[in-house]
Amino acid sequence: MGLGASVLTKTLPFSAAFSAFGDPIPWLIALAFFFARGFIKTGLGNRVAYQFVSHFGSSSLGLGYSLVFSEALLAPAIPSVSARAGGIFLPLVKSLCVACGSNVGDGTENRLGSWLMLTCFQTSVISSAMFLTAMAANPLSANLTFNTIKQTIGWTDWAVAAIVPGLISLVVVPLLLYLIYPPTVKSSPDAPKLAREKLEKMGPMTKNEIIMATTLLLTVGLWIFGGKLNVDAVTAAILGLSILLVTGVVTWKECLGEAVAWDTLTWFAALIAMAGYLNKYGLISWFSQTVVKIVGGLGLSWQLSFGILVLLYFYSHYFFASGAAHIGAMFTAFLSVASALGTPPLFGAMVLSFLSNLMGGLTHYGIGSAPVFYGANYVPLAKWWGYGFVISIVNMVIWLGVGGFWWKTIGLW
Repeated sequence: MGLGASVLTKTLPFSAAFSAFGDPIPWLIALAFFFARGFIKTGLGNRVAYQFVSHFGSSSLGLGYSLVFSEALLAPAIPSVSARAGGIFLPLVKSLCVACGSNVGDGTENRLGSWLMLTCFQTSVISSAMFLTAMAANPLSANLTFNTIKQTIGWTDWAVAAIVPGLISLVVVPLLLYLIYPPTVKSSPDAPKLAREKLEKMGPMTKNEIIMATTLLLTVGLWIFGGKLNVDAVTAAILGLSILLVTGVVTWKECLGEAVAWDTLTWFAALIAMAGYLNKYGLISWFSQTVVKIVGGLGLSWQLSFGILVLLYFYSHYFFASGAAHIGAMFTAFLSVASALGTPPLFGAMVLSFLSNLMGGLTHYGIGSAPVFYGANYVPLAKWWGYGFVISIVNMVIWLGVGGFWWKTIGLW
C-alpha cells in the first residue's frame, strides 16, 4: 500500500519505488531462509543440539549452557530467530522439560521449564546480535548504515565487533537467571540419556546431512573470507543454495513454499526503498537537525549524548512488535543524529545494530523467538516482562561497557 500510494501520488516513479528489489540485502535474507529449510529438514540442527545436550546436559545449568551454545552455533546459518526457536529449540526444550518432570499446568513449571524457557529466549536475542546473518533484520541495519554514512558493515566486521560482548553475555545471562529465577531441580540426569536415545534413533549422519554440513561450511567460509576472494555474501548464499538444489537436499517447491522468506523479501525491499527516499527527500536530515538542536543544546560530550540516544532507541521497543519495523522507522534518524553530535559514525551504526537485536528481549512480542517461547506457558507474563527489563540492563552494561573497551581496541572509535 505504501509503495502503491507513493507511485499513485507521483511521489516516486515506479522504477524508484521498486528499486530495492534489485538490492542484494533482501535476497540474502530470503536465500538464508531457504538454507534454514535444509538445516531443519535434514535433521542436522537437531543432531547438533542433541550432541551438546548429551555431553554437557547432566546438570540444569550445564543443560542450559549446552542449549545456549548450540543455538549460538546455528545462528549464523539460520537467519530467522523464530525458525531457530520454533523449528529446532522449542520442541527440544519441551521434551527435555517433560523428561525432567517439569510440565505446564500441574505446578511443576519451576522444576526446570520456567528457567530454561526464559534462558533460551533471552540468549536467542544475544546470538542474533552476534552475526550479520543471525537475524533477518540485521542486513537491513547494514543497508541503512551504508545509505546513511556510506560505510559498509561486512559479515566479518560484524562478527569481530560482536564476538567478545556476545560471548560474555551468553555466559553471564543464564547464570544470572539461574540465581534470580532458579529451577528447583539442579540436576538433569535424564536429559543426556534422552539426547543419546534421540541420536541413536537418528542413526549415523545421512548423505543429505553431510551435504548440508559441507555446504554450510563452504558458505560460512565464503562469508568470512569472501572479501579477500572478491565473493560477496549474496553470491556465496546463491552458490550454497545451488548445491542444495542440485543435490536434492532442498527442492525448489520447498523454496516456493517458504512463505516467510518471500514475505520478508517483499517487505524489506519495500522498506529499504521507502527509507532510502525518506532520507533522499530530506525528512531524516530535518528530524536529525531538530534533535541535534535539542540534545546539542544540553552541552554534553558525544559519549553522553549518544548514551541518551541509545536509551531512547532501546526502550522505545516496547512500542514495536518487530525488529524490522523499529529499524525501518528509527535507525537512520538516530544514526544521523548520533553522527551529527560527534559520535564516530561506524561505531554508532554498529552499536545501534547490536541493540536492534538485544531490545527484543524486553517483551513477549518484540522479536520472532518471543511468542514462540512465551507461548509454551512456562513463564507468567509479569515475570517475563520483569526479567526482560533486568536482563536488558545487564546486556547494556556488558555491550556498552566491556564492548566499548573491545571496540576501542579494534579501532571502531
